[in-house]
Amino acid sequence: MFYKIATIVFFSFFSFSTNAVIVNNPVFSVIKITGLSEKSNEINFIYNNLKTNVSSLPNKESFAKALQGFYELKEKGLIKKDILTLIDFSLSSIEKRLWIIDLKTNTVIYNSLVAHGRNSGNEYAQFFSNKVSSFKSSIGFFATGETYIGKHGYSLRLDGLNKGINCSARERAIVIHGAEYVSNSFINQTGRLGRSLGCPSLPKQISKEVIDIIKNKSLLYIYYPNSRV
Repeated sequence: MFYKIATIVFFSFFSFSTNAVIVNNPVFSVIKITGLSEKSNEINFIYNNLKTNVSSLPNKESFAKALQGFYELKEKGLIKKDILTLIDFSLSSIEKRLWIIDLKTNTVIYNSLVAHGRNSGNEYAQFFSNKVSSFKSSIGFFATGETYIGKHGYSLRLDGLNKGINCSARERAIVIHGAEYVSNSFINQTGRLGRSLGCPSLPKQISKEVIDIIKNKSLLYIYYPNSRV
């Protein structure tokens, strides 16, 4: 019931707010939020009703973009599950910058560390690419695919949904997997999280459980401020 109410309220906001601007995208239209400082009642309603035991929530701009993308892609049939994974690459790698949200119950079920690509930056991700062998992260909207066993163990394939921005994800083997370098112990030794070859790598302790929750056509949104997606 909450999910249905939230959907109605959210779309009501984008239908009538003067602060919503449509941005054309090769795959789908994305709503770009402006004037978030006004903290509209509609965004607050959804955002403030997130059930969570974690110490922090994603910022409202990243959450709003992720949620709008979820609605549009779900309507187009490109995603099937009511699970939203949001990564905020504007944050330091020592912070828990990944959230997994069950939109049926409006519950944050995971908040975790997540790695970025080695050529995207050191502590902070700043550079992104869609090119093979760039060893950089990609941003934007992804649909989760199938699981497999690879060199990093149990892993999850991703399909980028933004042409020219992340559409080479499968060709680049950008996947979700566990890694030893995604840990507090690595941070304590180096002052930052370890880095991948472009994959959003997770702590090994939770990677299998997370992959099983989000696999098979759920939405992953990797946010970076002032980006085209």
